[in-house]
Amino acid sequence: MALLEIAANSVASAFAAQEGGAGRVELCACLEEGGVTPSHGTIALAREGLNIPLYVLIRPRAGDFVYENAEVEAMLDDIAHCRALGCDGVVVGALTAEGEVDRDVCALFVRAAEGMGLTFHRAFDLVDDQSSALETVIDLGFERVLTSGGMQSAAAGASSIARLVAQAGGRIVVMPGAGIEPGNVLDLREATRAREFHASAKKRLPSAMRRVPGDALGMGAGEIRTDVDSVRALVTALA
Repeated sequence: MALLEIAANSVASAFAAQEGGAGRVELCACLEEGGVTPSHGTIALAREGLNIPLYVLIRPRAGDFVYENAEVEAMLDDIAHCRALGCDGVVVGALTAEGEVDRDVCALFVRAAEGMGLTFHRAFDLVDDQSSALETVIDLGFERVLTSGGMQSAAAGASSIARLVAQAGGRIVVMPGAGIEPGNVLDLREATRAREFHASAKKRLPSAMRRVPGDALGMGAGEIRTDVDSVRALVTALA
């Protein structure tokens, strides 16, 4: 049976992922920006309430994945923080300006996360050479790489993902992500032979505000949250 990881943007989303049958949660904030590191309280409450593995996204800001020294230091502190809270793993990555995996910076992350699980995130989709990057990530000691095959969606990048799965040969998990839904996940599994899949299964809730006078400021919309039924549908499709 394939494993479903849910990108959860809040404590409520993490609990919805678990209720829906997900096998693992990747906890983040600002999912609409591609995700950044969530707050201390969010991580602590999620860890306390989840019975499934909890991985935390370590990303100090939106934008590219070329980091300054101060950002690297902050990321190392965040990894230590996740370890102290009992998280199962972290999701991290860094690139050079030339579009290669930043081996030196990622080696720092690997050392800081020793004993924890490690996923290399979708920074992988910006590398210049996916085949070479995969070997670097394997050599560094990551257990998993999240990728859309360098395309806007995993479905569009299925052929590239299939090549990466074949190249990995069981040395690392290649996990498709981006645009995965109940209606396409089974075809994606068949096309790629992947065994783990990453989705957000999100929807926008109605606003809890009874008075939003035109919402000219754009701040009155309901939150985006993981949908239990969508998670269940994904799990069922992968069963």
